[in-house]
Amino acid sequence: MPASGLLGSLVGTPMNSALTLVFACIILFSVLPAFRWAVLDAVWLDPDPASCRAASGACWNFVYAKLGQLIFGIYPHELRWRPFLACALIVALLAWSVWPASWRRRLAWIWLGSLICVFLLMGGGFGLTPVPSSLWGGLPVTLILTVVAIGLGFPLGILLALGRRSKLPALRMSCVVFIEGVRGLPLLSILFVASIMLPLFLPESLLPDKFVRALVALTLFASAYFAEVVRGGLQAIPKGQYEAAAALALPYWNTQRRVILPQAIRIVIPALANTVIVMIKNTSLVLVVGLFDIISSGKAALADPAWPSPAAETFLFIGGVFFSICFSFSRFADFLEARSKTNH
Repeated sequence: MPASGLLGSLVGTPMNSALTLVFACIILFSVLPAFRWAVLDAVWLDPDPASCRAASGACWNFVYAKLGQLIFGIYPHELRWRPFLACALIVALLAWSVWPASWRRRLAWIWLGSLICVFLLMGGGFGLTPVPSSLWGGLPVTLILTVVAIGLGFPLGILLALGRRSKLPALRMSCVVFIEGVRGLPLLSILFVASIMLPLFLPESLLPDKFVRALVALTLFASAYFAEVVRGGLQAIPKGQYEAAAALALPYWNTQRRVILPQAIRIVIPALANTVIVMIKNTSLVLVVGLFDIISSGKAALADPAWPSPAAETFLFIGGVFFSICFSFSRFADFLEARSKTNH
């Protein structure tokens, strides 16, 4: 925009002038002091708690000193190289999976094998020292819950959406009851049932550990919401597409896989992205059932009496981690949407 055009948009009318003054005051009285607190007067890399108490600004040295605990939670200190490798493997696979060249059938098998390796690394496979899931924590727990719940919930949601549109009454009603039942309950109640109520009804020998129960609860919750998003895309497909597939004598599953679902998913990419981002943030709710995700790790770090408990800095750091994950996926969703329009 030319300089004159920019100036005109700021002060060209009385309303623009008033808005410019309002936002200038906001910047002057809030943004600038916040910047001074967070950057200019902050303490950064000094691991001494005394420097944190003496600082007039942010105490980022607490985050620096407690970074290992924030990222890996209560996982044994001498074994933290294992969750580090697990996180690196997941992040590397996520980065590789965004490239269209990697979108082959083998990608699902690579993910399956990699997730098995992640669980073996975290739990003590390959002859490593066993570490129970009750000691897992921090970013690895958040990433595992996110990837598995979304990775399994999406295909299950597709099946539920197809089942809800089925002509078989028993199948259709079963899918409707499941979807509406899950969507009608808050995630917290489902987590409580999985972690607290389920042990009352199953013998100890058949009961999976708390981490697996929370993972199943998140997956089922995600599948119900994915099902409704996908169903919206299926309803937007013109009837002529089904008739054209029938004219070619395509079987039901080939029709869905090759004709209907690609179009339906392309239509609902923004809604799917929104659901995925909500699920990423919902993984933080597992702290109420005793799992140490990254937020629980932050709360545990703040309990150290040697430090003055800089909660704002700690949760700003944790918020930055969640923002990075959600923003990255949002950009990927924009890329998918743009690519689908180009190829349409």
